[in-house]
Amino acid sequence: MKLSSRLLTGAGLLLCVTVAAAHGDMVPQAVDTAALPKLGAKPLSANPYRDDAKIKAIATGVGASAYTQNCARCHGLGAVSGGIAPDLRHLPPGKDGDDYYAMRVRNGVVRNGVTYMPSFKGVFDEEAIWAVRTYLDQVHVDD
Repeated sequence: MKLSSRLLTGAGLLLCVTVAAAHGDMVPQAVDTAALPKLGAKPLSANPYRDDAKIKAIATGVGASAYTQNCARCHGLGAVSGGIAPDLRHLPPGKDGDDYYAMRVRNGVVRNGVTYMPSFKGVFDEEAIWAVRTYLDQVHVDD
C-alpha cells in the first residue's frame, strides 16, 4: 500500500511539473496577413476590421489560423480554456475589450519573473493582432 501511494504521489508531481513547464515555453509563430489591408506600424487601440463585413470575414479566417498556431495551446481550441489560461470567449466584446487585449498581446504576461504568456511584439504585426481579435469576437459568449 505504501509503495502504490508513493508511486501515485510521484506520478501526480510529475504531471504538475509537465503542465507547468508546458505553459510558458511556446515560441510565437509568424502570421500571413497578406490578404488584409495594411494598418501600419503604429499601435492601434481599437479593432479596425470590426465594421467592414468583407474585411471582417477575411480577418476572421486569418485570425482563426493565427489563434490556432499561437494561442490554442494555452487558451484552448475555439478559445475554450481547459484551465491553464483564461477563456478568451469571455473577453469584453467590441471596443470595451480591445485595449486590454492588445496590451496583453503586445507585452505578454510575466509575474514574479515567470512568463505566463510571451510577448508577441515583433512577431505579430498590427494586422495579425486585430485578425485574432476579430476571430475572438466571433467566438465570444456572454457571461
